[in-house]
Amino acid sequence: MDYAEIAATCRRLALEAGVEIMRIYDGPDFAVRAKSDASPVTEADERADALIARGLATAFPDIPAVTEEQASTHGVSADVFFLVDPLDGTKEFIQRRGDFTVNIALIERGVPTRGVVYAPAIGRLFYTGADGRTVEEAGRHGPDAVGALTLLSVSAPDPAALVVVASKSHRDQATDDYISRYAVADFRSAGSSLKFCLVAAGEADLYPRLGRTMEWDTAAGQAVLLGAGGKVVRYDDHQPLTYGKSGFENPFFIAHAPGVALVPA
Repeated sequence: MDYAEIAATCRRLALEAGVEIMRIYDGPDFAVRAKSDASPVTEADERADALIARGLATAFPDIPAVTEEQASTHGVSADVFFLVDPLDGTKEFIQRRGDFTVNIALIERGVPTRGVVYAPAIGRLFYTGADGRTVEEAGRHGPDAVGALTLLSVSAPDPAALVVVASKSHRDQATDDYISRYAVADFRSAGSSLKFCLVAAGEADLYPRLGRTMEWDTAAGQAVLLGAGGKVVRYDDHQPLTYGKSGFENPFFIAHAPGVALVPA
């Protein structure tokens, strides 16, 4: 497996998809329609999806890709495959809140080993390099010019003063009840897969998700967090969150820095 090529290609495709997304985001009003599961989709989702899927197929013809926007890919069953969410946080995109992301992950035997998360509207780019460690890249994020890199590492949390990150669009009473079982000093609010990235960057200690998600929603963010020394576990038994499940639906989960002592479900 040529991880250097995978990292470089996924980074480039995420940036190119970000350009397509921002053309629509910065333009006049755009159409929004509902998919079969009632979730929203826009032209930006579809353009980014087509660009990434085409790029991955060209660069890695032997590795299948599962993408959110192409139902025809949802029957893929393989030990090694790409998982793509071309625009995670469509609600944030529609409301022009900015913290939506492009997500591409490589899954190997159930584990997201490489991933890129790009938030084009706020200029944050996170990815795992060839060595599997996570960096955040600063600068203008040119496809062929890599900016300054910061190697990321999760925090060493204070159990008596945790920083928790939660969803802007999916916060509910069950999540609040779970969070209340910890000693929390501060909250961060973020949309999309950026929540994983805040934990990876040491800007938060704990991100619980007690709600429905799909594997393409979480894979790239989990790869970024794992590459920074973090963990993502199932809510019910605290076992690692794995990929390639039937239907690609996730159970509830908890993303955290290892220094957080998780309370039982």
